[in-house]
Amino acid sequence: MNDLQSCMLCPRKCGINRKLHRGVCGTDWKIKIARAALHPWEEPCISGSRGSGAVFFSGCALKCVYCQNHEISDGKQGMEVTAEHLTDILLKLQEQGAHNINLVTPTHYSDQLIPVLQSARRQGLSIPIVYNTGGYEEADALKRLEGLIDIWMPDLKYITAETAKRYSGAPDYFETASKAIAEMFRQSGQCLFDQDGMMTKGVLVRHLVLPTHVKEAKAVIKYLYDTYKDTVYISIMNQYTPVLSGKAAADYPELTRSLTKREYERVVDYAISLGISNAFIQEGDVAKESFIPPFDGEGI
Repeated sequence: MNDLQSCMLCPRKCGINRKLHRGVCGTDWKIKIARAALHPWEEPCISGSRGSGAVFFSGCALKCVYCQNHEISDGKQGMEVTAEHLTDILLKLQEQGAHNINLVTPTHYSDQLIPVLQSARRQGLSIPIVYNTGGYEEADALKRLEGLIDIWMPDLKYITAETAKRYSGAPDYFETASKAIAEMFRQSGQCLFDQDGMMTKGVLVRHLVLPTHVKEAKAVIKYLYDTYKDTVYISIMNQYTPVLSGKAAADYPELTRSLTKREYERVVDYAISLGISNAFIQEGDVAKESFIPPFDGEGI
């Protein structure tokens, strides 16, 4: 268990005393969330007809320059909650009809979530728990969650160190995320679904296709299929929303536009050519800011 006095929870290993200061993730020892509500915009096997019970945590250690949740990823926005309050929130989401509890960007609170999830289960939480992450995880930290997480939903953002360094300042991203996904798969095994088609166990790996990065996307998909075949699900996402402005836009001009239809089709066609059958693709114009929820404290 990480006592946060020399925090090593995430791959940044900043060693900061989060009892006194904010870590690279932008947060201290107090759990902070920005929203806890039914969320209809995940994959169909996660959101279903009633929505996923999404809890959006403030802060993130990855710091992607194109972050879609940039309003809260710096850790400044959100409301502090106690472990007891967070437990109550999870139980309330279940009462509201959530198909599952969706922990969004929980990495920097992972050890603190252990007693929360244990308490919620004791108090009657019976729906699956989803660990929704950017993929930049310490495998050892994930091992401490064994038996508590039902569905792992990581990103696999990059293959090349150059791309990972440019956009997330993490040249070790692929090496780290691939080990994390292997640990997730070790814990969950092959995907399972209920009679309504809702995922109850397994790994669903997401890849957000970035403009001008079709080659990177193909490499990610090939790695996943070569490694796991159809034992994991792959979600190929075209919802990239340009959020860069000012100096950031000047530094990353390739990210100031949405993905083209042709770029996305090339990636999907490649996945089909590999023989992938367990995949989700997105149709229509989903690259809209309306698909990014308001971080207004709802449900807290």
